[in-house]
Amino acid sequence: MRYRDVTPGIFLERPNRFIALVETSGGVETVHVKNTGRCRELLVPGARVYLEPSENPRRRTRFDLIAVVKPSTGVLFNIDSAAPNKVAAEWLARGGYSKVVPEYSYGSSRIDFYMEGPEGRHLMEVKGCTLEVEGVGYFPDAPTERGVKHLRELARAASEGYNAALAFVVQMEGVTQVLPNAATHPEFGAALAEARIAGVDVIRLLCRVEPGEIEIIREER
Repeated sequence: MRYRDVTPGIFLERPNRFIALVETSGGVETVHVKNTGRCRELLVPGARVYLEPSENPRRRTRFDLIAVVKPSTGVLFNIDSAAPNKVAAEWLARGGYSKVVPEYSYGSSRIDFYMEGPEGRHLMEVKGCTLEVEGVGYFPDAPTERGVKHLRELARAASEGYNAALAFVVQMEGVTQVLPNAATHPEFGAALAEARIAGVDVIRLLCRVEPGEIEIIREER
């Protein structure tokens, strides 16, 4: 997945979860933050960030904030919440499936992907991981009742014969382990443990991350 016309900048502040002030070569811009998570350890005043121009010329904010260099480590993080599903779709297209259907209705949820292949029917929910502490990834960085609901739907699907999986797209390099963030949302951790017992596969999709590009390079379990 590639971005276009990426512009560097310096993060100044985040007045609310939707917008940030960024200093660019053309002056201070109010930009849209493509991640409603907290990102407190990333969006620190003075952090180097990267912006993509909006495709909507009428929008009030001209740019989207898509990536940030973590000040404490110098590691580049893609924080675009739309990126995980896009790169997962690219990865699945290379996976040998005969059918890949995004936004598949199952139960009372829309699961990110339904696939058919030699091993039968598959359901896969995708979650982006942007929280890292001492080389370990954690999810979520804010409570997610929707995430808990998806895990319970996947557990049900596994009991019905689907190959059900939760895929963490790791949006930074150097992290090979993702754990549930029990301190932030213990219910998610409990639901993940129950899903594993029910037969849901938990996988990590590790990425190559650059200011203007993100790509899944391998799968780990």
